[in-house]
Order: sequence, then C-alpha cells, then structure tokens
Amino acid sequence: MSDLETLFSAQGVFAQTIPGYRLRPQQLEMAQAILEAIRSQDKLVVEAGTGTGKTLAYLAPALLAGGKVVISTGTKTLQDQLFLRDIPAVRDALKLPVTVAMLKGRANYVCRYHLAHAQIDARLYHKEDVLHLQNIARFAETTATGDKASCTDVPENAAVWAYATSTRDNCLGQDCSDYKECFVMSARKAALAADVVVVNHHLFFADAMLKDEGVAELLPAANTIILDEAHQLPDTAGLFFGSTISSGQLMELARDARAEGLVNAKDFAPLPEAASALEKAVRDLRLAFPQETMRLPVVRAERFKQFDPALTTLKEKLTDLEHALASQAERAPGLDNCWQRAQVLRASLAEWRVTPQADSQSNAVRWVEVFHHAVHLNTTPLSVAETFKSQLDSTPRAWIFTSATLAVRGNFRHYQEEMGLDAAKTAHWDSPFDYANQALLYVPQKLPEPNTDGYTQAVVAAALPVLQASGGRAFMLFTSLRAMREAHGLLQTAFADANLDFPLLLQGEGSRTELLERFRKLGNAVLVASHSFWEGVDVRGSALSLVIIDRLPFAVPDDPVLSARIDKLNNEGRNAFMEYQLPQAVITLKQGAGRLIRDETDHGVLMICDPRLLGKPYGKRIWQSLPPMKRTRELNEVEAFFAGLLKP
Repeated sequence: MSDLETLFSAQGVFAQTIPGYRLRPQQLEMAQAILEAIRSQDKLVVEAGTGTGKTLAYLAPALLAGGKVVISTGTKTLQDQLFLRDIPAVRDALKLPVTVAMLKGRANYVCRYHLAHAQIDARLYHKEDVLHLQNIARFAETTATGDKASCTDVPENAAVWAYATSTRDNCLGQDCSDYKECFVMSARKAALAADVVVVNHHLFFADAMLKDEGVAELLPAANTIILDEAHQLPDTAGLFFGSTISSGQLMELARDARAEGLVNAKDFAPLPEAASALEKAVRDLRLAFPQETMRLPVVRAERFKQFDPALTTLKEKLTDLEHALASQAERAPGLDNCWQRAQVLRASLAEWRVTPQADSQSNAVRWVEVFHHAVHLNTTPLSVAETFKSQLDSTPRAWIFTSATLAVRGNFRHYQEEMGLDAAKTAHWDSPFDYANQALLYVPQKLPEPNTDGYTQAVVAAALPVLQASGGRAFMLFTSLRAMREAHGLLQTAFADANLDFPLLLQGEGSRTELLERFRKLGNAVLVASHSFWEGVDVRGSALSLVIIDRLPFAVPDDPVLSARIDKLNNEGRNAFMEYQLPQAVITLKQGAGRLIRDETDHGVLMICDPRLLGKPYGKRIWQSLPPMKRTRELNEVEAFFAGLLKP
C-alpha cells in the first residue's frame, strides 16, 4: 500500500483527524495523479465532480512532495478557508513543519502614507467617512497585518477605504516615508519565507503581467503551482493580459495630485485647478452615455455624439495636469509619483485612441464599459493562450489546474486551447454522489423559445407548481438581471394570489453572505438570483431542494469581446458556436446545476426551463455533460419525487 493509500484509507490519519472524513476512491486517485505530476513537473488539468474532496486531494500530495507551493483560488473567501481551515488541518494531520502565508492584493491592506494624507484633506468626506477614517487610523495602530478584513468597525465596501489603501499606481515604493512599516511589504516578506502561499486569481494574474503584487518574487522559487476553481482563469487572464483605462484611475490621480499639493505645493494654485478640471472632464466622459450600464465596441461608442469630444477634452485636461505636476515633481516623492502616473495614463489614452482599422490587424478588441458612475476604456486579447503559455514554459515546475467544471462530456479540448495547455495531461473523476437516486432533471413541456415575448412569464408559471411541491426551498437562477427582476415581481404577485407563504429573497437585497444565511435559517425560502449565485455557493441539507434555471446560459452575442472572438474563429474557417459558445455555456450550466447536491444525504430537482435542451441537436451534448440524474418531462413525477421526500 502506497503512502497516499495509507493516508486516505478508512483507518488513516485523515479519518482519525479530519471531522466528517470518509474514503472516496476518486479523491485518492486524484491525489495520486497530482503527486505524480508534481514529481514529474508536469502540467495537469483535472475535473473532479462535486463531493470528490478536491481540496484535500491536492493539498496532501503538495505538502508531502515538499518545496515551495503557490495555491491560487477564485475568491478571497476561499483564500481564507484554505489558509485558516484546510491547510492547517492537513498540515497537522501529516505532522509536517510547513509554514503557510496568505497574500492579498495591496488594496486589502491599510497604507499608512495615504491614510495620513486622507486625514489632512477632510473636506473630501461625509461625516460617516470621517468617522470611518478615525476607526481605520485606530486600527492601523494596533493591527499586526493591516488586513482591512480584520477592521470590523468599517465595512469592507466603504468608499473611504480607497483613501486609506494604495494602488499599483500611487504606491511610492522605497521612496515612501512609511516603507519600513508597510503592511504590504510585511505580507510579501512573510509569503517569501513561507513553504505554502495562498493567493487569489486576480492577484496571480495581476502580478504575472504587472510584476506588482509580490507573486513575481514567489514564482521563481515555486516547485508547484495549484490553480483551484480553474474554470475562472480564462476570464481573469483576459482582464489582466489586456489593459484598462478607468475613470476611477483618473479620478484617483486628480485626488492624489490635489492631496499632494495641499501638503507639498500649497503655493502653486494651478495644481488644484488642473486636478479639478480633470475631474470634470472624467465626469463629462461618463455623461456622454445616457444609459446606466452597457458594453460596446469602440466603433459603436463613437456613434454617441459627445464621446469623441469628451475624450479629446479628457486628453487635454490630463495633459494640463501632467504639465502642472512636471513643474512641481521635484518637491516631493508623492508629486513625482503623480507626474509619472499622468504621463503613463496620457500615453495609454493616446494608444487606446488608435484608428479602428488597427483592431482588425491585432489579437485584441477595444471596447467601452459603462457603469452607473464610471466608464472603462478596455483593450482585451481575443486569446490568452500564447501569453499564458509563455508563463507556463518559463521555468520547469508542476502546474495543477482543477475545478468541478472544465470539460464537455469529459473532453478538455476547449479549456486547453483557451489556456495554451495543448500538451497538458488531463484527468476526470465523476462525483461520488448517487445522482441517479438523489436527483431528478426536469424539463417542462410546452415552453416557448427563450427569445419570445413572455418567456419569463412562462418560466414562472411552469415553476409555481414545482415550488408548491418542493415547499419552497429553491434557487431560481436567471441568466440576466432583467429576467431576474421580472420574475421576482411575477412571483410576488403569484405567491399573494395563491396564499403561498414562502419567503421570497432577491439578489441585491443584501450581501451574498447575508442572503445565504437568511436562506438557510428560513428553511422554506425562494431565492431569485442571477450570476452571483451560479457558483461558489454551498447550501447543504433540505433548505435547498430545487434549483430552477431559466435558460441555457449562452453569453450575450452582442458582447464586444465575445462578438470579436466569434468573428475571429469563423474567419479562420472554424465553428465558433460548437468550439467556443457551446462549451462556455456547458461549463456555466454545470456550475449552476452544481448548487443542488452538496452532500451524500442531499436530494433535489434540477429544473431547466429551456426547450432547446431537448429540441436542438446540440442539446444532447449539454445534458450528457451534467451529472447522471434521472430525467423527466412530467410534472406528476416531480411531485411524486418531492412527496417521497416530504413523507413524515
């Protein structure tokens, strides 16, 4: 019996030390494959179904193999879970003297320098912000880490945090007067000294491209890199392998220039004047678009009459601020930093404004994203494969990619092509859960096509008898916020008309954590949600027994990045729908479906309302990628399923 077989056996140390541990053959096989990949310095792509226990399956071989390990995961919440719970449990079980550190992006740590400047410029804040700043200042004097997550007196999403933390742009580095006491540098030093370092994907890729957040110093020494929740990587890589000029960056530059002027150039009136003029130009750029939110390619953005003039004015005001800063830069490191940033932003803006014809000659698409109070000018690569492949091949080491959703019917080709992993080994393990007996897939009859008027109304009508049969206890997941809100309104009316007392929760009425806590406690709630609840949500037990999905989650075809990628593939003589759009939809659907069965004792119904699942030739590829549930189109079978569960 190998070391891993002994560890993972029913009598092994994990069974003795980890609460709730049970032997899963899939978990052991996954651990063995990962250990072999680490020892051979291979690239391995692994899909392991829900319940496999993939965290333990990669932690055990990674710690046993030794050497420096960098683990990247999807969110800060999962980072915390790994750092605070999972890694200590495995380390203690194995009795290994392994040191562990967690590294977050610099925006998560208090910056003493910017906090001090923010307190001087109090006229910028509301009363609540002033109170928050005082609480942050007290926190900075007592904390060992400076991690804002530990500052419980100030909400993590409070706007004033932007004034008390640093960014890649405004960090002064070794020129900072507080450099020796810097929380970011302290976190980096701890990460450099540790055997295992936990980061998140945004941090990993921000650093891979920008050499900014401290991971660059970690990577050369790393023997093993594990990328968990790896299905998120293509989108995250696209963000960082491209570039963005945001209104936030420009407003931050204006704010910092004004603050530095107050401290170090009080006698130079043109500086605050130039900063204010830039702020106005940024606001005017946002006002060029009447809609609240939108994403559009640059050629469509230029159809808005005020866009080009606003962009021209923005460049002029940015140049004016740059000139004002140039004359004062020698007076202080902070002023010099603002001057350098102004130069970079002006050059980036000039580069972004190249002629549209240049886009067709490049591997990138230029597009504009409009938010409620902000606007981003983006350049996104149509493929990240080549860029990421150069990272993969830079130094011999093991790369492990793992998720519950990477393949289409066990085939990883789509994912491998997206990430430059053509030569990687692949492995797939189904969930150990008994889906044939634990779950039912229901596709209702006689629903209209999803693009017809009244589709959401038809979905809600089909869902009502199922919700009654399940006693609530449901997620209703929608592919758009518009459909989500419409369905919520229809359900409110329908519940009142039918005297149904299921609590109705809506995404956005609180944080995701708060809504999930309410959902669990209520026990019979119906949560209406969109993309935020399709993944990373774990509700075990009977509180969630029904997941309803309104339509197959194909990305909106008029999205500028998706549209450009489709055109590129089709122009190459390939089938963009089968090679790109369909696999993307399958992976997203698998994530949504994965909310249903989270434990060996869970039971429930997955209701997919889209008639294309059975009516289109490609539908078979989709449902065959889902866990092997029994399938039905009959409502009475769904009611019988729940009646069996609900018997006293």
